[in-house]
Amino acid sequence: MTYSPVAELNLLKDLQDSLGHGSFGDGFGLTEYGDVSGLVAGWSDDPEFTGRLVPFAQATAGGSFYALWRLDDRPDPATLPVVVFGDEGGQHVVARHLRELFQLIGFDAEIRVDWDSSFFYRDEDDPHSDGHDTYLAWLDRNFGLPPARDPDAVVASAQAEFGRRFSAWVGPFLP
Repeated sequence: MTYSPVAELNLLKDLQDSLGHGSFGDGFGLTEYGDVSGLVAGWSDDPEFTGRLVPFAQATAGGSFYALWRLDDRPDPATLPVVVFGDEGGQHVVARHLRELFQLIGFDAEIRVDWDSSFFYRDEDDPHSDGHDTYLAWLDRNFGLPPARDPDAVVASAQAEFGRRFSAWVGPFLP
């Protein structure tokens, strides 16, 4: 059975199935593709809202999650911006497309999300996840990509391109 209609996510699901949920990126793990229950519970049940967002992964152990934002009708969903919804509130664009998110996962730090921003922090002494090296090899083999060395720059780039547009779109759906 195929996990999703997104080839890149199917490759990642195969890796997760072999390594275990949450084993290669701190706080990260694929969840049921397209399950909007978290959006409905914490944000809005408006079909205009839930119809444009495709949740696919937990972002933190506390309940934050990632979703693809269907800002237009492009044919390749892997090129859609990735947004994070925080378990304590806040919603932000964090990557311009899935491959950038994959690079952020390679930084191996749980994303921090609040009302004003989202960011990654990793202390130099923090141990890597058990499957980190396997994930980095997977990232290079499948996409020729290194992990993000400066995740703040990746998030800033995504925010510069899509942040205002996302905020304007999501605003009317929020309480």
